[in-house]
Amino acid sequence: MPRLPARFATIILTFAPLFLYRTWRHAEVLLLGAILAPGNRTVTSILRISGLSRERHFVNYHRVLSRARWSERDGARRLLRLLLDAFVPSGPVILGIDDTIERRRGKRITANGIYRGPVRASDAHFVKASGLRWISLMLLAPIPWAARTWALPFLTALAPSERYGRAPEAPQDADRLGAPDGPAGAPLAP
Repeated sequence: MPRLPARFATIILTFAPLFLYRTWRHAEVLLLGAILAPGNRTVTSILRISGLSRERHFVNYHRVLSRARWSERDGARRLLRLLLDAFVPSGPVILGIDDTIERRRGKRITANGIYRGPVRASDAHFVKASGLRWISLMLLAPIPWAARTWALPFLTALAPSERYGRAPEAPQDADRLGAPDGPAGAPLAP
């Protein structure tokens, strides 16, 4: 791992308590690589940009995202605090919400549904799109060097279809999708 400037290392280390030590070593590489990687931020491109393209145990980096236990809500809470401190230290906090349909097919994709197609549909014409629906929560902040407001996402969650919500939950889906971190209505930021 390259040596980071102290200010940057402090920001990255904000997320260390979310993980066990062994998992954090891999998560740290993924986090730094995601910042540095141009284009698609796949695990492979992150390892390539981090100088680990010949890593023999590359599956350990994939497991941080698929199997490691960590709190997404706590991660979002920490990221929101960093964004607020950097871009909106005083003044009103404005949040935006957006949904995206990820087109997925297959028997093993159980949380998918049929939604209104966001691109081709209009008021007069209804177009259906099948896939997974992701909801993103963003901080709308004025960026000084951009001279306009940017949407800075800090939390993205899968919004399963109603049909999936009514179906009995399969054990592998509960493990993959994860359980909620706290009671419904728990505050994201204190």
